[in-house]
Amino acid sequence: MKRILLILSVIIFLTACRKPDQIVGTVVTNVTAPADMDGLNGFYLINEGMMGTYHASLDYFDFSTGNFHRNVYATNNKHIVTDKIGFGDVGNDVAQYGSKLYAVLNCSGFVEAMNVENAEHIAQIAIPNCRYLAFSGGYAYVSSFAGPISPFQSKDRLGYVAKIDTASFTVVDTCTVGLQPEQMLISANNKIYVANSGGYRGKFGQYDNTVSVIDINSFTQMYQINVGINPECILADGYGRIYVSSRGDNDYTSVASCIYVIDTQTDLVVDTIDIQCSDMDLVGDSLYVVGFYQDSFEKTSKVSYMIYNVRTQTIASDKFITDGTEAMISRPYGVRINPVSHQIYVTDAKDCKSPGMLFCYSPDGILQWYVRQTGEIPSRIAFVRF
Repeated sequence: MKRILLILSVIIFLTACRKPDQIVGTVVTNVTAPADMDGLNGFYLINEGMMGTYHASLDYFDFSTGNFHRNVYATNNKHIVTDKIGFGDVGNDVAQYGSKLYAVLNCSGFVEAMNVENAEHIAQIAIPNCRYLAFSGGYAYVSSFAGPISPFQSKDRLGYVAKIDTASFTVVDTCTVGLQPEQMLISANNKIYVANSGGYRGKFGQYDNTVSVIDINSFTQMYQINVGINPECILADGYGRIYVSSRGDNDYTSVASCIYVIDTQTDLVVDTIDIQCSDMDLVGDSLYVVGFYQDSFEKTSKVSYMIYNVRTQTIASDKFITDGTEAMISRPYGVRINPVSHQIYVTDAKDCKSPGMLFCYSPDGILQWYVRQTGEIPSRIAFVRF
C-alpha cells in the first residue's frame, strides 16, 4: 500500500469513529462490447479501501460480456460476510494460481483463497501484516512485515516470506528477510527476489535498501543486494534482468524515485534508470511505468506515464497515454497490461476515500472505455482463465 505513513497517521481516528457499514451487493455495469481474448475470461480488481475502514472489496470484469461487476465477493459469500467487516481491511494483492484465486488482506492479517470462477470463499490463511503473493511448485509465497501495523515498529523487527501449501492451505515454512518486505519475483534459476522496503521506518530515516535472494529449494536467504531506499515493485524481462523500483523517501523530495536493474546471473546491479515509479508492469520488451508523487503538504503533484524498452535499454516513450485523457485521472495508482490484447489499464484512487475509477487504453494510448466507480483505492489486477 502506498503512502503508508500518511494513512497510518489517521488510523486511530478512523477505527475509533467507524460504525458498521452495510455491505452493498454486486452492481453490474456494461462498459464496452464483448471481446475474444484467446481464452482469457476476465480480470479481478482488488480495491484496498482506506486503512481501518474495512472497505476492501473485489470487482470483476468479464471479457465475454463487457460487463464490470462491482463488489462480487460480498454477493457470492453472504454466508460469511457481515455488515461489520466485508472483504477485510486493506486489500493488498490478488492473483490466480491453478483453479484458485488468492487475495492478501494486509491489516486483517490473512490470505483469502477463493474459487477463481466466482470468488467463492474456500479458506483463509492467517499471516500477520501480509503484503504480496508469488507462486511456484504447488506453493504460495507471501511477504509479511511480521510485526504490528505501526510506524513505531522496531527497526530490528525483520520481515519474512511465508511458504503456503496450496493443497492444505497451511503455512509450512518461513524465511526471514529484510525490513518490511514488499513484492517478490521467482526466477527461472530457482531464486526468490524480495524487495525490502523498511517503509514503516521511513519516518525515522531508516528505510531498508535491499533485495533479499532466497534459494527456493532450501528456502533460506543466501544474501542481499543493495539498491535504492524503499524498494517495492519487482519484475523480470526476457533477457535475464530484473527491475526493482526504489520509491525514494515518503515526501518524495529528499531522495527521488528510480529503477534499479539487476543481472540475475551475477545478482549485481548493472544499471539505474532515472524514471519515477509508483507502479509498473512489463509485457514483451515494454516496461510501462506510472509515477505519481506529491510534496509533503500535498499541495502539488507530479505525474508521469512512461515506456522503457528493456531490449534496447532506452526510454521508448515519455507518454503512453496519447489522447490527452490523462487529465481525467486524479491519482494514478496502478498500471496493468492485458497479456493478450496489450490494452493498458490504469487505476485511479482519486481522493483515497471515494470510489475510484478504472481506465482502459488501446496499445497506442487511446481511451477505449472507463468505469466511473470501482471500490475505494483500486489497486492490483489479476487476469484469469478458467
